Amino acid sequence: MTDHVIAFENMSVEFAGKTVLDHVRVSIPRGGLTVFVGPNGAGKTTLLLSIMGEVPHRGKIRFARGVLGRIGYVPQHLEAQTSTPITCEEFLALNAGTRPLWLGIGKEGKKAVAKALERVGMGNAATRCIGELSGGEMRRVLLASALLRDPLLLLLDEPAAGVDLKGERLFWDILNELRLQSGISIVMVSHNLTLAAHYASHVVCVYDGRCQEGTPHQIFTAANLMSVFGIPIHIYPDQCTVPQHLCPKCGAFAQCEQEHPCGIRGEAPFQGRGGAL
Repeated sequence: MTDHVIAFENMSVEFAGKTVLDHVRVSIPRGGLTVFVGPNGAGKTTLLLSIMGEVPHRGKIRFARGVLGRIGYVPQHLEAQTSTPITCEEFLALNAGTRPLWLGIGKEGKKAVAKALERVGMGNAATRCIGELSGGEMRRVLLASALLRDPLLLLLDEPAAGVDLKGERLFWDILNELRLQSGISIVMVSHNLTLAAHYASHVVCVYDGRCQEGTPHQIFTAANLMSVFGIPIHIYPDQCTVPQHLCPKCGAFAQCEQEHPCGIRGEAPFQGRGGAL
């Protein structure tokens, strides 16, 4: 597994007798930004939580050497009251859990917190109360908290949910910078296909219990997206040549290299257990 940080080998998950993930075989590249995409309820978060050992499963999940003890996690929502009168510095120190907060943060603790906040563009926020932060700023503080553990693998569950477009773009910029500068392997769940196409080095599409993986350009074809989401979606301009005509099959205003977007380059659409839509 020298080139991969995680490998799922015939991994399956069931809840209440229903198969959520069915014999998943996926490899997560080391040092990449991998994005899990798919419709609501498809199993993206379940796949992410299985990495953390939070979901019972069959099959195997293999980790590269040294990764298991160095995993950072950024949740979708903060499980705390932001009205609590606590500063960003205190919040990070509390999450680090290296010593009781009533003993004070300590010189080394302050240094580590300052570095983590600096890495996410929040270097001037140490003394601000978390209740004063915007949604995007709070997400970056949560990211800084995960970075305190010096992770080799960073997991994020829709970290920019509820954040405006500018804040979401900034968050992706920060993740990409962390990956390029530190070599951290990043795995995240996202519904933003456009930003995933721009930033991701690897994409895992989760649909109907199955997973398909590849580069964004391989996964985000009009055929795949129509099959998975049930609506015409065009991410890449080179999928269509003359954006003037209505596609007779999927309804997209485009004329592609072949008869319609759903058949571009002859690629078969992604099929779950029930077949293509």
